[in-house]
Amino acid sequence: MFNILSLVFKYIFIIIIYLFIFSIIRLIYLDIGNMNYDDTDNSAYLKLINKMEDLPYKISEYYTIDEKLTFGRNQSNDIYIKDPFVSKRHFQIIEDEGDYYLEDLDSANGTYLNQEKIEDVVKLRNGDIIKISNIEFLFVNK
Repeated sequence: MFNILSLVFKYIFIIIIYLFIFSIIRLIYLDIGNMNYDDTDNSAYLKLINKMEDLPYKISEYYTIDEKLTFGRNQSNDIYIKDPFVSKRHFQIIEDEGDYYLEDLDSANGTYLNQEKIEDVVKLRNGDIIKISNIEFLFVNK
């Protein structure tokens, strides 16, 4: 009787291990599926490179920039962040004849480009780092 019980528990334990491994693989697959950025696209984009880990909201990894991209706490922005240190309309990026320009929209805490607070409209270059609150984006222009 003991041998049969031992055998049953052994197989139950193996099934539990396989279900656990399956659930981890499924979560990895779903996470990869959420990265819907198309690398063949030749437009410019912002890539999230740094954020505080304890944010109560989710931030996407990539934001493509068409003609205009706005960032702020208000839901009408293209990038909407519920952060008390982000203004309702914090900054915008505008495309003009293939060049991209960053403009702070009179935000309370400012917008930083490569660790310097911007005061006026600034032309973005590939590899620039834009920082707002505890969030940093890398500007990539292909």
